Amino acid sequence: MKCSVTTLENKAAGEIELNDSIFGLPIRADILGRMVNWQLAKRRAGTHKVKGRSEVSGSTRKITKQKGGGGARHGGLRAPIFRGGGIVHGPQVRDHNLDLPKKVRKLALKTALSSKVADGKLIILDNANIKDGKTSALSKQLGALGWGTVLVIDGAAVNETFARAARNIPGIDVLPQQGANVYDILRRDTLVLTKDAVEALEARLK
Repeated sequence: MKCSVTTLENKAAGEIELNDSIFGLPIRADILGRMVNWQLAKRRAGTHKVKGRSEVSGSTRKITKQKGGGGARHGGLRAPIFRGGGIVHGPQVRDHNLDLPKKVRKLALKTALSSKVADGKLIILDNANIKDGKTSALSKQLGALGWGTVLVIDGAAVNETFARAARNIPGIDVLPQQGANVYDILRRDTLVLTKDAVEALEARLK
């Protein structure tokens, strides 16, 4: 499929041919959901931990006599019912990672790219180069382009001047092509790919 190329000055810069096997796939919400869950699970350290009854400090002696005192038959101060006692069914150290085959992860990234094309939310940018790293100047350019929340994916390396100007603008993320991922693509309204990013992603996902 063909897609128009634009510049940061909001001028036309020709057309580019997009690979249908990467940008023209049917939308699979189940695949996207599995991938997002996998990504978010990978972020979790799993180091949360509370102390159980056997781990807290406290006497193990019987509090009162078993019979005749009129009180409950407690066996120690470490019981969860007491202040400072152990926690019942609390979080323990564990691994949150999910298993997801590489083929499914690759398909999910293709599907995410295709979903932006289907929604008309994919923009191809000639390049992400600006003369000076001024946030105010870039903000005006983005306003003229009509971009809201946007993810900009560049080639192998992000232009440092552009990244510096963009990092203080709310709702805009900038990534190199190797950092392209499903979660970040879906959470921003508009996806912007430079021509270098298109070339690199097509080589990566073929």
